[in-house]
Amino acid sequence: MQANVPALYKHCAWPMLSSRHLVQLLNDCARGDSQALARLYRATAPQLFAIALRIVRRRDSAEDVLQESFVNIWNHAREYREDKGAPLAWMTTIVRHRCIDSLRRLQHENLADDNIDEEQWPDPDPTPLEQLVRHREGVLLRQCLEGLQAKQRDSIVLAYYHGLTHEQLARHMNCPLGTIKSWVRRGLEALKGCLER
Repeated sequence: MQANVPALYKHCAWPMLSSRHLVQLLNDCARGDSQALARLYRATAPQLFAIALRIVRRRDSAEDVLQESFVNIWNHAREYREDKGAPLAWMTTIVRHRCIDSLRRLQHENLADDNIDEEQWPDPDPTPLEQLVRHREGVLLRQCLEGLQAKQRDSIVLAYYHGLTHEQLARHMNCPLGTIKSWVRRGLEALKGCLER
C-alpha cells in the first residue's frame, strides 16, 4: 500500500502528542492504517519540518525531505522499537538522513551543472581532526546535559534537538509556559557554565 502523505506544509499549530500516542500511531502505521499516518503527520510535521529547514536551509528542499521522510516512516514503521528510543527521536533520525541525502543530491546536481570534476569539491565529511574535536565536544556536552535537572535537560533536548517551541513544550510536558521558559533559561545558563569550565 502506498503512503498517502498529506499535502505538503499546510500545517496549523497541532498539539504535540505524547510519546505513548506517537508509539501507538507508528504501530497503527505498521499495520497499514493510513489514517494513523495522517494523524502522525499532523502531530509531528511542524517539528520535523523545522529540523529539515534548519539543515537544508531551503524551504522547497525541506518540503521534499519531509515528504520523503514520511514515506520512509510509513514503509519502515514496523521496524520502530520503543525500547530503542523515543518515537520522535526515531523520526528525527529519518529526517536527518533524508536531509543529508538531499544535500548530497543537490551538490551532485550543482557539480553536473557546472561541469566540474567532483574531486575538486571539498569532501563534505569531517576530517579525522574535526571528528576528534566533535567527539570531544559531544562527550563534554553529554556530560554537562547529564548534570542538569531532568526537567531542564528534557526541555532543552526537545527544544533544540527536536525543534519544539516553548508553547509546544508546555503542552507536551503538561506544565505552565512560564515554568517551561524558566527551565530552558536556567538549563542553558547551567549548560553554558559547565561547557566554559
